[in-house]
Amino acid sequence: MDKNVKIKIGHEISRIEQLLSEAKPLINLCNTKEPDFIEISAMAQILHSFYNGIESVIVLILKNIDEKLPSDYKWHKTLFNIAFGQNTRGVRIFQDDIKELLENYLSFRHFIRHSYSSELRWNDMKLLVENIEEIWKIIKDDFELFVNSQ
Repeated sequence: MDKNVKIKIGHEISRIEQLLSEAKPLINLCNTKEPDFIEISAMAQILHSFYNGIESVIVLILKNIDEKLPSDYKWHKTLFNIAFGQNTRGVRIFQDDIKELLENYLSFRHFIRHSYSSELRWNDMKLLVENIEEIWKIIKDDFELFVNSQ
């Protein structure tokens, strides 16, 4: 893998790390009590940024291996499937054991892009918030394993 691509991927990973670090007080608060409207709205933005960061790394990896990026109207879902090996090279960025969990973040990303904050429901977000640090550790490990194997 090209050194510049590795640097860019490292930069994106550090941005996600910073996001989660700065969001830690809110994540902890949301894990101890039901958040109010403002806290839910803020947490929704954090979840959205988190998934967008993951997509940014996926795009960098796919460009590096010359995989055609999706351009269809469901490109986020297509990109997701490509990351799990549904691509011309059969390259897997992630292991299947996180597919369902990560797909929940993708679904939320779609929801938040097409809704108003007043439509957010904590019950729909709770597991995403509770699992964000655990799933990030797995995703980060998969990214690093992939990058180091190239």
